[in-house]
Amino acid sequence: MIILSKNKQTLKINEFKFKCCIGKNGTSSKKREGDKKTPKGIFSLGNLYYRADRINKPFTKLKKIIIKKNMGWCDDVNNSKYYNKLIKINKKIKYEKLYRKDYKYNLLILIKYNFQRPVIPNGSCIFLHLTNNYKPTAGCIGLKEKDFLILLKLITPNTKILIS
Repeated sequence: MIILSKNKQTLKINEFKFKCCIGKNGTSSKKREGDKKTPKGIFSLGNLYYRADRINKPFTKLKKIIIKKNMGWCDDVNNSKYYNKLIKINKKIKYEKLYRKDYKYNLLILIKYNFQRPVIPNGSCIFLHLTNNYKPTAGCIGLKEKDFLILLKLITPNTKILIS
């Protein structure tokens, strides 16, 4: 099964079309850390991370992981060991905090861009996450919560996302 991102406003899976938002500076096949671009290509999806204090356990075939206060995603271009990996928050490492005050990471799925053998500085922390206003992201894809919950019911661990 493939999720298709055909343009800056639409994510399509089977017969479902969802309005979405992408990186502020569009898409790129030459993604760089901090460029606010969504990477082009076909990517596997990772686990579902969710805030159990805000969201009931979602129905999905993906592995579900509860977001804890000490969880971060390394975006430190000076740290080749942890770059683009889930970490326990450490003041010596730059990271994207997963346990946020806002709602955006109440639900998130890793898009496995630059993931298996990450190349610094080709980009990190590319997620499917929530939005409530469709404002451009820093490179992720944002969906409304109701659409995200529908998407979760449709996808499997073998689902890929094609960003063009």
